Amino acid sequence: MVWSSDDVRRVGRQVVELIAGQLEQATDGPVFRPYPQALAEVLAAEGIPRQGSEPDAVLDDFSRLVGPYPLGNGHPRFWAWVCSPPAVMAVFAEALAAAMNPHCDVANHAAIHIERQVLDWFKDIIGFPRSSGGLLVSGGSMANLTALAVARHAKGGVNVRREGLQGQRQKLLLYVSEEGHSCLRKASELLGIGSANIRVIPTDARFRMRVDELTAQLLLDLAAGHRPLAVVASAGTTNTGSIDPLEEIAEVCRRHAVWLHVDGAYGAPAVVSRHYREQLSALSLADSVALDPHKWLQIPVEAGSVLVKDAGAMRDAFSLVPPYLRQDGNAQGVEGPISFAEFGFEQTRGSRALKIWMTIRHHGLDALARVIEDNIELARLLYRRVEEDAELEVMAPQELSVVCFRYAPPHLHSDPALLDALNRALVERLQLGGEAFLAGTLVRGAYALRACIVNYLSRPQDVEITLAAVKRLGAELAADSEALVAMDVAAHLHTPEQWGEAGASSMTK
Repeated sequence: MVWSSDDVRRVGRQVVELIAGQLEQATDGPVFRPYPQALAEVLAAEGIPRQGSEPDAVLDDFSRLVGPYPLGNGHPRFWAWVCSPPAVMAVFAEALAAAMNPHCDVANHAAIHIERQVLDWFKDIIGFPRSSGGLLVSGGSMANLTALAVARHAKGGVNVRREGLQGQRQKLLLYVSEEGHSCLRKASELLGIGSANIRVIPTDARFRMRVDELTAQLLLDLAAGHRPLAVVASAGTTNTGSIDPLEEIAEVCRRHAVWLHVDGAYGAPAVVSRHYREQLSALSLADSVALDPHKWLQIPVEAGSVLVKDAGAMRDAFSLVPPYLRQDGNAQGVEGPISFAEFGFEQTRGSRALKIWMTIRHHGLDALARVIEDNIELARLLYRRVEEDAELEVMAPQELSVVCFRYAPPHLHSDPALLDALNRALVERLQLGGEAFLAGTLVRGAYALRACIVNYLSRPQDVEITLAAVKRLGAELAADSEALVAMDVAAHLHTPEQWGEAGASSMTK
């Protein structure tokens, strides 16, 4: 277990070579290759090693069993889920954080102060006061759950921590658009609100929550004696990139004393871009916001964040220290600032901040803003190319860096079921082919290809390569449409409805 400094340096040099190889490999060769079944069977059959191996042998195992088979999100044409490639400085930061191995709960050590500074930066970006509460978490799902737990405590009408929801005589309700992420349903179920008490608000032609429908539903529920708890608006849905009318929704929430949470896990960082600075300035009106640095800020997972304007409410929702004994920390002593464990569920917390801190210090916010702007411009180029092509069809308005479209030659327009089957098969063939990697999704019930560009390596030529591959594969599949229908593709590549009984969306956070 004890390593000499010479051993650390020798093996460290090998690891750096492997890291460099991973980053080089990410942009060469196929976007994705499935893990070989033979290797998967070897891993499944192998028991836990009873005797150790030399570092060189362990690194050889990595090179053979792990390194050649990444997800592929480092490739410039990986545009499926909201998975960015890692900034190189962040990769090194992860190693440094692991070497320090800090417990980011409490005490007066560097990692605590670094996390506090990173959270202050995010507060500045979205227009929250520095006095707001905040926490780095695993991702958008945990950020949304944390924010809604605070909303339940602040707006639940009873002391939920002491009595639970059994003390609440009114029905607690959550309001989410039909484009809202499936993790919101999970959060509602875990918090005891229940999926049956989610009000799903229709969207307009641009997939934005309809404020008139939200208002009407709130008034009906209030008249029925129910208790509206929170509205969850989206600043960039994973499905279409749509941004809800945040300013109007904030006014409705203010008027009816309802908590406003904004799920900006994907899209909120676009507030630093020239394209969306004004539109997303209304993030400052929310009670809480989710924002994931590991999406559009090129940070390796895990790196999510939740910001809550009322720090006192956030602390009240989670702290186990009685209010009369609470202190504000001791910046000069061992104790340090207030424990992060008083603002969330986790007690043991790793160092998520260092990779964010070092990446932003290395590149600067302006450079990261240019990455976001370039991705948006590429999405606009992709959208224009689809619009111009008679064999392709746009399925939703382009917003942020998301484009939903499908292969739809004119002679197949009269057969929606065939188009769905064709595009389901196309997605799988495209992903396995290695030229590009798009996701499949449902748009108003129709199957579509979905590109979400959050990649600093992507260039205009990648748009042309991707569309050429889509058209070539689509034409090959369409040439044998009868066999395509017989394959019953829908059964083995099913994408469930966002809020239906089929369960959670395939989109991940």
